[in-house]
Amino acid sequence: MRRDGEIEIVNYVVLTSSDTGSAGKRTDTSGDAIVEIMDGAGHKMVDRVIMSDDIDPLSGQIIAWCDSGKIDVVLTTGGTGLSSRDVMPQVTRSLIDLEIPGMGEAMRSESLKVTKMAMISRAVTGARGSTLIINLPGSTGGVRDNLGVVLPVIEHAVEVLQDRQAGDHPI
Repeated sequence: MRRDGEIEIVNYVVLTSSDTGSAGKRTDTSGDAIVEIMDGAGHKMVDRVIMSDDIDPLSGQIIAWCDSGKIDVVLTTGGTGLSSRDVMPQVTRSLIDLEIPGMGEAMRSESLKVTKMAMISRAVTGARGSTLIINLPGSTGGVRDNLGVVLPVIEHAVEVLQDRQAGDHPI
């Protein structure tokens, strides 16, 4: 994360987990929504990939980003449901040093106001080293609803993870 005047600019990446998207059979509108929201908040996208729902390649990509020291936030979209190919929560849990359950709980809680299907979301949020990882749903609406909930705390979470917290916690 770097400071541009008084604005903290978060370096983020987008990982879309989708068999159909990686095969070119589906437009990545949920990834587009992430970029729109994050860029609109003044943050900087460093990389964006679409991958099939396979544990080892997904894990390898997230590890490479997190361990590079150049990425503040990994935002994933897709793979958080109940199908046998929805593996993003398992991938994330296997890679994180600590889970941040409040963010996932807040996303599900707000999503329940929009759809009862939020109850079956298995999205995970956590940190690998000083990099925040947030699983988002694979739908455009789900991304907008969920990212909108956690966006106000992302900068602060990154500051704390990177031991750069100065002063009191924001209200």
